[in-house]
Amino acid sequence: MRSITTVPASELRGKRVIVRAGFDVPITVRGEVGELFRIDRAIPTLRYLRDAGAKTIILSHIGRDPQERNDAVARALTRRIPIVYVPDLVGPVARDAVNAIHEGEILLLENLRQDSREVANDDGFARELAAFGDVYVNDAFSAAHRAHASIVGIPRYLPHYAGILLSEEIEHLSAARHPIHPSFAILGGAKFETKAPLIRALLNTYDKFFLTGALANDVFRARNLAVGRSLISKEMPGPDVLEHPHFMAPVDVTVQLPDGHAQVKLPQQVQPDEKIVDIGPDSVARIAPFLEEARFILWNGPTGLYEAGFTAYTHAIAEIIAHRVAAGAQCIIGGGDTIAAIDGSGIAHDALGFVSTGGGAMLEYLLEGTLPAIEALA
Repeated sequence: MRSITTVPASELRGKRVIVRAGFDVPITVRGEVGELFRIDRAIPTLRYLRDAGAKTIILSHIGRDPQERNDAVARALTRRIPIVYVPDLVGPVARDAVNAIHEGEILLLENLRQDSREVANDDGFARELAAFGDVYVNDAFSAAHRAHASIVGIPRYLPHYAGILLSEEIEHLSAARHPIHPSFAILGGAKFETKAPLIRALLNTYDKFFLTGALANDVFRARNLAVGRSLISKEMPGPDVLEHPHFMAPVDVTVQLPDGHAQVKLPQQVQPDEKIVDIGPDSVARIAPFLEEARFILWNGPTGLYEAGFTAYTHAIAEIIAHRVAAGAQCIIGGGDTIAAIDGSGIAHDALGFVSTGGGAMLEYLLEGTLPAIEALA
């Protein structure tokens, strides 16, 4: 997988470069980008191409609704680097804009998923998109696990490279698959059945592994403890997970009572009308000594229901990790929910080590060691 930075500026000047970016960002009720992290991380590649005199055409998707548009993304980008937003994808307006682009200019085309052929990985659609460029650059790590036309189709027809962000992601996550010791992994989220292979892999790779978030509810249920109204998965962890010497689970929980108030209690004290919404302080204290001695830390998934304001223990873990990073430990944090939950802590991203733009892509790479986008760039 070659990086676009290996191509001299003299070879990029005047070339039409298609950049597949990862601008699937949350949009607020006011119609603006609610989390700028992925926008900011895309700028180095775009700046590199602009300074080289390339004619850059950005392709990206946003949201789940095919009717969503890239206008909010365009406004956020324009505050960081000059771009022209073209509210068309492969129609005459888009074609005219691409034909008229000058050296050093950047175009952002419309939401890729407005065309159903994108998700279907339609070869004809990939050819249409490829016709816009002379070179293809994938910088969308957050979508790198999707075998879609703009991810795996376009590279069949153009010289192809990894962008700066994609290259950095793979470099750091490759290290996470073979961590230095002592190491500590934290995994949150839900749906044990989809994460079970990764959980088993991390248990065998990391010295200690802490399962949190809604996944911890599955641990309690597997141990025949009541979980009340808490979110649970279709499957439960078995003895190979629960009895693994590296495995750790919360020792206390925060529950939401029927009246909406919160209370910390032991897992065995959860009542049928209560909902587990976070871990508790004793759980943080339980894992703190292992975090404080770890030389490598991997973290994906907040400890609690952050959307409802349960972020205190996620913030407490982030503070410990920031201290470890300052002391020289390596740390990799990923998942949009993790980043969103940490953002209110006041801890800067760069104080936490490497913060990945990927959620599902990060988890899949950790398990498989490759992704459809990487295979397409080989």
